[in-house]
Amino acid sequence: MKIDFEKGGGLVPAIVQDADTLQVLMLGYMNEAALAKTRETGLVTFHSRSRNTLWTKGETSGNTLSLESVEVDCDADTLLVKARPAGPTCHEGTVSCFGSEGASGVGFIGALDRVIQGRKDADPGKSYTAKLLSGPLVKTAQKVGEEGVETALAAVAETEAEFVGEAADLIYHLLVLLAAKDVPLDEVIAKLQSRHR
Repeated sequence: MKIDFEKGGGLVPAIVQDADTLQVLMLGYMNEAALAKTRETGLVTFHSRSRNTLWTKGETSGNTLSLESVEVDCDADTLLVKARPAGPTCHEGTVSCFGSEGASGVGFIGALDRVIQGRKDADPGKSYTAKLLSGPLVKTAQKVGEEGVETALAAVAETEAEFVGEAADLIYHLLVLLAAKDVPLDEVIAKLQSRHR
């Protein structure tokens, strides 16, 4: 990947996107050294224009960004960095520097999957998700079957609101089953993408 650092006086904008939800988290600037350190450490590092030095996101707050990938745009002068955040990205304590709300639309599925993954170590007595994850796999699989049947029945015999509620239950329980089987949601998405080509 050839990056044109010279066009911007040694710096290129780096748009950071959540690898799971695809929500835009922040914009920073990278020079060659920042990009090299990002790749070397796996933690997203920028060049501070005001301090004229490198800084790794979260080095003081602990709210780091773990690198997943870096892509360059068609003009070779802007980077798209996909990362997994450990805590809020914005210094104001919000998920994103572009608003306080979390992921929306389809991106919320990725956010929900992250919450479900986080419940694997939670107390089953305090979390329905943790209870499903700690119980027998057959019970979680059975729940997906039940929700599938309820969704199908609601599609033909219930109101739209009831159908939407059942579809939401089905998607949630399917995400829990994926987590119980240690199958990443990305793997299912990759399979769907391969079928689309």
